[in-house]
Amino acid sequence: MSPSLFSGFTKSLAMTALSEIGDRTFCVAAILAMRHPRRQVLAGCVASSVVMTLISSSLGWVAPNLISRTWSHCVTTMLFFVFGVLSLRESYKEDGDSDDELEEVEAELDANSKNNNGESNNKIKDDDDTKKHQRPFLMRLFSPVFIQAFSITFFGEWGDMSQIATIGLAADENPLGVVLGGVVAQALCTTAAVLGGKSLAAKISEKMVGLLSAALFLVFGMMSLLSGPEGEL
Repeated sequence: MSPSLFSGFTKSLAMTALSEIGDRTFCVAAILAMRHPRRQVLAGCVASSVVMTLISSSLGWVAPNLISRTWSHCVTTMLFFVFGVLSLRESYKEDGDSDDELEEVEAELDANSKNNNGESNNKIKDDDDTKKHQRPFLMRLFSPVFIQAFSITFFGEWGDMSQIATIGLAADENPLGVVLGGVVAQALCTTAAVLGGKSLAAKISEKMVGLLSAALFLVFGMMSLLSGPEGEL
């Protein structure tokens, strides 16, 4: 019996939402939305999330074709339990306040902004036509705000727990359902960050989110353990 679309969608939706709410990229989207046009920030962050979800799900879809489904199922089950324990441990290290992370992210963005302003001031003597010709190809297609939001989100998500979990989930569930669930969750979280801004990000309890994420990973791990490689309980 092949994994169902609905199962992959719901698991991916819940896992991604709890992984992304209040995390570093959530804070980045909130702060960028306060400094730049919200539509461009939202478009850049969502586009990056879609690309990342597609890449992760594709890797998970390929995995059972490279190794047996039994082994990929075992690895996925183990990852769920490992991430559950890690999330539980991290949640107890948090003091429930995300102000420190917000300040750290804001400081990094300020530093990058100063560097960019310094470079632009050095080139202010060039005329507009010369600048247009010297612009990179992507800068001609997309706005600097879109590219900044896209790149920060993409590299911030690369290699983190949610990406690895998405790969494992796509290897064990319906890849299309995983993609749809991940994209919807990312879009909802990013929209909340952009509309809510820094005030919303500061109110989110990282400890509570961590505990919920840990519980979800452990539940998924138990479900995967009790079910076989074909997904039958």
